[in-house]
Amino acid sequence: MSMNNAKKVIAKSNIHIVNINRLLKGIKSNIFADYIYSDNKGIDIMTNKVAATSDLNIIKKYMKELNNVDATDVMSSKLP
Repeated sequence: MSMNNAKKVIAKSNIHIVNINRLLKGIKSNIFADYIYSDNKGIDIMTNKVAATSDLNIIKKYMKELNNVDATDVMSSKLP
């Protein structure tokens, strides 16, 4: 994710955390997002546990659908 996109996401990180957690709760996941932070490669979303592929896909889909983010610049979710 470009630094421009990262700044847009970080500016509203509290809203994004709430929305991601709502989506994860909707699929009855026991994972929840703790916080979002920016590093030199883009943004990282920290969760309370190791996320399953379905959880990562929900987060990726949410990030791609943000109005102020270039969807072509969203990298695939992955485990560290």
